[in-house]
Amino acid sequence: MHDGRAKKGGRWGAISASEEVALLGRVATEDADAFEQLYRLYSPRLQRFVRGITKQPALVDEILDDTMLVVWRKAYTFNHGSKVSTWILAIAYRQALKKLRRNGVSVDFDTGELPEVAGAAGPEEELQQQELHAHLDVALATLSPEQRAVMELTYYFGYACREIAQIVGCPVDTVKTRMFHARRKLKLWLTAHREAI
Repeated sequence: MHDGRAKKGGRWGAISASEEVALLGRVATEDADAFEQLYRLYSPRLQRFVRGITKQPALVDEILDDTMLVVWRKAYTFNHGSKVSTWILAIAYRQALKKLRRNGVSVDFDTGELPEVAGAAGPEEELQQQELHAHLDVALATLSPEQRAVMELTYYFGYACREIAQIVGCPVDTVKTRMFHARRKLKLWLTAHREAI
């Protein structure tokens, strides 16, 4: 999954922000090699992000392709008002919600796999970690796609509220509200299912 890249500051990346901007600029000129490089760079994190939002693995590749098609067609519209990663994740977010709506999933505009726990050494600890991840995946599935998005962007990708607001296209206060409700729902679910965990 890491595709040979190191995780820097909570985000995946092998090139600097300025190199990403230059790469996207080349994509805007319809440079197919640049697009292929951008696709390889973003594919793992977009798959993770989309899988986390939709909880429907069958949709991930289709949404990824739709997202990258928009990037290809609209690269020239990137205005440097945000990071390239923020701009691309915002496209992925909108594509995921659009696909969920088309599939009849209720998407509320108003309101996977998790990173490994350090120190898990033996088979018993690994089994416990896998069981915990399975329970957390079930708990996350109880959240709305918008709530899952803010949880994923915060805890897996390491984005701050302001960046998340840019990605999901809402005010910072709405991001905080979604986070509050998501944490509350998760706490209630975990309390109700404590014995099973």
